[in-house]
Amino acid sequence: MTPDTAPRHAEPNRADLGKDPARVSGMFDGVAAGYDRTNTVLSLGNDRSWRAATTRAVAPKRGERILDLAAGTGASSASLARSGAEVVAADFSPGMLAEGERRHGASAPGGGMRNLSFVEADATALPFGDDAFDAVTMSFGLRNVNEPRAALSELLRVTKPGGRLVICEFSHPPSSLFRALYGFYNDRVLPVVAKTVSSNSEAYDYLNESIRDWPDQRTLMAWIRQAGWGDVAYRNLTGGIVALHRGIKPVDGGAGTADPAA
Repeated sequence: MTPDTAPRHAEPNRADLGKDPARVSGMFDGVAAGYDRTNTVLSLGNDRSWRAATTRAVAPKRGERILDLAAGTGASSASLARSGAEVVAADFSPGMLAEGERRHGASAPGGGMRNLSFVEADATALPFGDDAFDAVTMSFGLRNVNEPRAALSELLRVTKPGGRLVICEFSHPPSSLFRALYGFYNDRVLPVVAKTVSSNSEAYDYLNESIRDWPDQRTLMAWIRQAGWGDVAYRNLTGGIVALHRGIKPVDGGAGTADPAA
């Protein structure tokens, strides 16, 4: 996505399933200040457990270099950086990055995190060299990219051979009963709550649309393998509302075998 190639849209302040980069970026710019608080309320606090599970799956280590793509306000990046790893928080929304720098950057109150940097980046044309990172991760961002398979290929390019991929994204609960309850919450409850707690409730209409349109766990697993990742697997969180997909960049250039569960 290239936020600098098109003018920002003032109206409407929401994206649609066309996922025009300027519209999506502008929408996130507008909700940056209250984004984390709104997510905590709308996810019933599950966002924190999803972030913790993602950090454990990435398994950051001191001395490693890690890319957190679609980092938003840097909450997931800060969680990774606490390990001592050098973390690059990349996003295409300058408003979200500015909020992340204010909260977590080197100039943040208390000194911030000096091993955490913020970079504006296009997920389909990353501004990093080949084999630059020990691990790459993306939380709730792949769904917003207009060419997600191109983003998966770019993530592979910038990862060292043997390096790790972790994708945390909304998915499809396998239980029909739980799926129905989840659908009811998204369709009936979430819009009402979003109008109360969000500065742009229409952005959360797009959230529902994008979740319904997003492929299931096995389809995403296939996309990841097709991009060239090996040892691809996934694990459901919160009954499959969210799924963690993982992969390894093959050392020899060949893809590994996909397993249904991580």
